[in-house]
Order: sequence, then structure tokens, then C-alpha cells
Amino acid sequence: MIDKSFPYKRFRNIGVLTVLAVYFLILVGGIVRSTGSGMGCPDWPKCFGSWVPPTDVSQLPDDYLEVYKEQRVDKNKRLAGFLDKIGFDKVAGQLRDHPLQHIETDFNVTKTWIEYINRLVGVVIGILIFLTVLYAIPYLKTDKSVFYLSLLSFVLVGFQGWLGSIVVSTNLLPVTITIHMALALVIVALLQYAVIRSQAAFITPRFEASKHLLTVIGLVAAATFVQILIGTQVREEVDIVAFEMNGSNRDLWVDQLGLSFNIHRSFSILLLALHLYMAYLIYKLKDRQLNMMVNWMMVLLVAEIAFGVIMAYFAIPAFLQPLHLTIATLLFGVQFLILIFYYYASKKAVEKPVVVLN
Repeated sequence: MIDKSFPYKRFRNIGVLTVLAVYFLILVGGIVRSTGSGMGCPDWPKCFGSWVPPTDVSQLPDDYLEVYKEQRVDKNKRLAGFLDKIGFDKVAGQLRDHPLQHIETDFNVTKTWIEYINRLVGVVIGILIFLTVLYAIPYLKTDKSVFYLSLLSFVLVGFQGWLGSIVVSTNLLPVTITIHMALALVIVALLQYAVIRSQAAFITPRFEASKHLLTVIGLVAAATFVQILIGTQVREEVDIVAFEMNGSNRDLWVDQLGLSFNIHRSFSILLLALHLYMAYLIYKLKDRQLNMMVNWMMVLLVAEIAFGVIMAYFAIPAFLQPLHLTIATLLFGVQFLILIFYYYASKKAVEKPVVVLN
């Protein structure tokens, strides 16, 4: 008999809310980047040395540019020293010598508060994930993996916060941004897996299991994960081009992009083919729940392609940049949801036919 009591429903609800909050944070993070607000707060976790940021440059000391630059450089030196000790000499050297950390960023009240709001959303998510861990405690008696997945997510969110401080101290060093994005996707996947695993007993298979289809779904999710990381690198190239051109002549930016952009654009064709093949195989199963998820996947895919085309041919509109990123992460999330759902449904289908439960 499956326990559908309040503690289990409570975990499901807080888990779903936390996943949605993480996606919202990704959207906010995209807005931070598209508006160039990543260095709106030059220190971390405080903002200009205060828990509530200033509203005017007159509230800052005259030498604030030099002060916060030196703080960033000192922090990077300490991190580089640690990396030296554990054998990452090359990475430490790149971190220590990278010129971006020496760039001074003038105070801009709008950018400061955009970045500050981004951090506040991060704090809210930290609280939500902590509650997710607390509400997962009952699963220690029924399915310990649900609790430990939640706990791992909480630990990774803490690490993600620390990594965010490194992103700031290095003045948006490209490799740190890519790792930051990859870790966000991993956290989303872990949370989704914990929630679906907690509800696995209620999954209702109505189809014959296929290892081939499970492999295809996994391949599509993995390919999308890689495509998002390549897209993050393209975004880093866009930032460099924008900096070099002082934010002007947006219509020329795409022509200045390098290999990452060409790979990203070409790989999208393969991804489209994989999605269509996956959708074809799932639609053949005629399972209502899977069909609904695939419908959402295809809607997100069409929107993602459309936004990508508009960005490539219409001077990379700033408002589309965070939407393009957020839809890509939602697409990955739906794919991973389909993967977990199909995995557990396949296990049940192999064991014996299951009557629908709600």
C-alpha cells in the first residue's frame, strides 16, 4: 500500500515549487547577462559592502573602484594558491593572470539592483531547497534515495553560491560562467529525479517497454545539455564582441563570432532530427501522459529554434537572450522528465501491467 499522506504530498509540492524557482532564477540570470549587470555588485555575498545596495554613487567612497578591484584580485590569488596546492597549476595560473579581474566597473544603480534581485532569488531558492531536504526526511523509512538526492541538491546549491562569488571575483571569467550554467542544470535534474522517484508508485504504464527508446530519450537529453553549454560559450563570445565594440553596431556582432557559434548552429540541425525521431517513437506508444510531455517538448523546441533564428538574423535582440536560455533549460527539463517517467514506467511494464492510480 502506497502512503499518500500529508508528508509525502508536502514533499512533492515543495519539490515542484523548488524546480520552478530554479527555472525562474535561470531566467533572472539571463536578464542579468543580457543587461550587462553581472558586475552590478562587485563583491559577494554583500553588495558594495552592504546587505542592501546603495542607490547613488555618492554613498560610496571616492576610491570604491580600486577598493573592490583589489578585493577581487586578493580573493583570486587565494583561490589560485589553493589550486596550486592540489595540483591544478595551469588553471591557477590562468586565474591569477587573467586580465578581466583587473577591469574596474563603474557604479550603475539599475545594474546593481538587477544583480541584487538575482541574489535575493538565489537566497529564496536556498530556503526552498532546505525545506525540500526537511520534507524528504520521511522518505528515510521508505526510499532513502529521495532524501539523499534532496540533500545532494542542497549541497550543490551551496557550492553554486560559492561559484557565483568566483564568477564575480573573476569579473565574469568565461569558464566559470559555463560551469555555473552546467551546475544549474544538474541541480534541476537532481530535484526532478527526486520528485518523480517519490511519486514512482503512481506512474501508470500502458505500453511495451523498449530499451531503444530509453536510449534515444537519454541521447536527446544529453545532446541538449551539451548544446546549452555550447550556447553558453557563444554567449560569452557575444559579451566579448559587445565589449570590444562598446555595445554599438549590434547588427555586426554575429559576423564577429567564432567557432562556437558555427558549432552551435550546425548542431541544432542534428538536435532537431533527434527530437523528431524521439517524438515519433513516443507518439507510437499512444500513452496520454507521455504524449502530453512530448507536446510540450515540441512547443519549446519550435520556440527555441524561432528565437535562435531571430537572434542570428536580427542583431541579437537583448530581450530574447534570457528567453532563449530559459526555454533551452525548460526543454532539457521536459526531456529529463520524460526520461525519468519512461524509465519507471518501463520497469513497471516489465514487472506486470499496472492499473491507473492517481
